[in-house]
Amino acid sequence: MGAQQRVYRRRIKTVQSTKKITKAMELIASSRIVKAQQRVEAALPYTRELTRAISAAATHTGGGHPLTETEQRVQQRAAVLVITSDRGLAGAYSSSAIKEAEQLSSLIRERGMEVVPFLVGRKAVAYYKFRGRAMAASWTGFSDQPTYAHAKEIAAALLESFLSRTEDGGTDEIHVVYTHFQSMVTQVPTVRRILPLEVVEQTAAEAAAAGQGPFPLYEFEPSGPAVLDSLLPKYVENLVFTSLLLSAASEHAARRRAMKAATDNAEELIKTLSRQANQARQAEITQEISEIVGGADALSASA
Repeated sequence: MGAQQRVYRRRIKTVQSTKKITKAMELIASSRIVKAQQRVEAALPYTRELTRAISAAATHTGGGHPLTETEQRVQQRAAVLVITSDRGLAGAYSSSAIKEAEQLSSLIRERGMEVVPFLVGRKAVAYYKFRGRAMAASWTGFSDQPTYAHAKEIAAALLESFLSRTEDGGTDEIHVVYTHFQSMVTQVPTVRRILPLEVVEQTAAEAAAAGQGPFPLYEFEPSGPAVLDSLLPKYVENLVFTSLLLSAASEHAARRRAMKAATDNAEELIKTLSRQANQARQAEITQEISEIVGGADALSASA
């Protein structure tokens, strides 16, 4: 075997090893997507009903509660929770979320407000550390398999900054940037404002047109503001948990797609290298035959 053939064979073995790794990661991501989808589907009904109940409480409370935006105050700082992944090999999943967060931060600064970042995932933390930016808080190690305990810890930090807002500290708004899982091939970076709540007046006809049905009549005991104070932690925790679940499903889908593309590219590269190795082998055989014929002709001429 010639030197060129050995180079090609070595490269083929290396690509085959890489292909085994990417194929295994593709299968792992495919199996985890199903579980992530099931967790999202199990959490969404509670999220919808909780949002519906807290919207009713905010509607009946009026403009005297700090959770609603009817209270007149100077907006100074906005908290932005950015959810990314802890590991790479997921295509543009993390970079798309960070890009969406950068656009949101630019809009917030145009309003004359300061951005207070809260980060989830090593990719976002590395992005901010590399650029020397300050972070209010960060969490890592659970981006692909979040639990409600993680969401509760994150929500506690966000609520503390929102409820303790003053002229010198705290935040006046809470935004979350996550990747919304729509299907196996579509994941969209999304921005959602959690607090303050926005009370939107809606007629019965508008609710029916939106497919929401008649709005239930609630009786609050002891009062609407007290109910809002009780539901606030659960509301924020649940929205953060739902965002984490949707982001985790999107991460698995993005990693599966990226690993499948890497596996397909490895197969094409193996075919190309095999073809080049065969060509090199044919060239070596042709050269050997030419040398043998030339040697035989030389011996015949000398005889």
